[in-house]
Amino acid sequence: MEVVGETETETRALKPCLLRRNHSREQHGVAASCLEELRSKAFDILAIDKSLAPVTLVLAEDGTIVDDDDYFLCLPSNTKFVALANNEKWAYSNSDGGTAWISQESFDVDETDSGAGLTWKNVARQLKEDLSSIILLSEEDLQVLIDVPCSDLAQELCQSCITVQGLQNTLQQVLDQREEARQSKQLLELYLQALEKEGSILSKQQESSGGFSDDMDAVDAGTNRESSPGVTLTGQVLTALKEKPAPELSLSSRDLELVTKEDPRALAVALSWDVKKTETVQWACHQELSLRLQQVQSLRSLRSMSARKSPPPGEPREPKRAKQEPA
Repeated sequence: MEVVGETETETRALKPCLLRRNHSREQHGVAASCLEELRSKAFDILAIDKSLAPVTLVLAEDGTIVDDDDYFLCLPSNTKFVALANNEKWAYSNSDGGTAWISQESFDVDETDSGAGLTWKNVARQLKEDLSSIILLSEEDLQVLIDVPCSDLAQELCQSCITVQGLQNTLQQVLDQREEARQSKQLLELYLQALEKEGSILSKQQESSGGFSDDMDAVDAGTNRESSPGVTLTGQVLTALKEKPAPELSLSSRDLELVTKEDPRALAVALSWDVKKTETVQWACHQELSLRLQQVQSLRSLRSMSARKSPPPGEPREPKRAKQEPA
């Protein structure tokens, strides 16, 4: 029986394996018939100090501890192992961006491969692990997955081309929605800037118009005595005649009298009007002046009547008698 056991051990086939240290990308090809032999070769090939024994072998893909010989025999050829010395803990390298779900195969990509090819595979694996991570992908990652040939992405995700085509359409919709949101935000910012600019322009116009009106008042006040050629009216009176809808109501009695005395033709030239319109305004001024004179005369008449009824100063007034009631 012992001879048969030794014969089975000697005839057991060697299994090719890939072996590396933790946090290392350098791999070594090793052939071993059992776990104990693989551990023994790990000390020599990986230059592990004997003082760091025991060595634990784990799967590089997910960190599964392999401590059963039968399980070791069931593993396929070229299985990747990580040798953990003493109390060392298995962990992926930081080069994978902290995404523990990414297969360690990303470390084995030929360095001559393009960086874009490695990028879209990593993003695809992230999407394969959690489909809801679409909302967390950057626009660059979304565009990378959209540009990948459907067959390649289907092979990476282990899905049919029809399913992957629908996924790429969804990714395109997400990308379009982000672009629309960005454009809407830019339009809103432009609109707010236009409102601020318009408000500042209006305020400046109001300030300038207020300053201009003040300047005009000052000019009018300083040029009240100035008159247009051919007429004796001041510039302020001429401006009132031109701009006021009922200028006769805004002029003083003295100005009304001057307007009525002006020659219609000279006044028409000064106002750039026709003679008929000028005569109409002069007639309105004449009517307004007459009305004011009548009001003045009426007030004077009332004052004179009141003065005649009042006794002279110092003369005693007769006391009012009480009204006698009939007996």
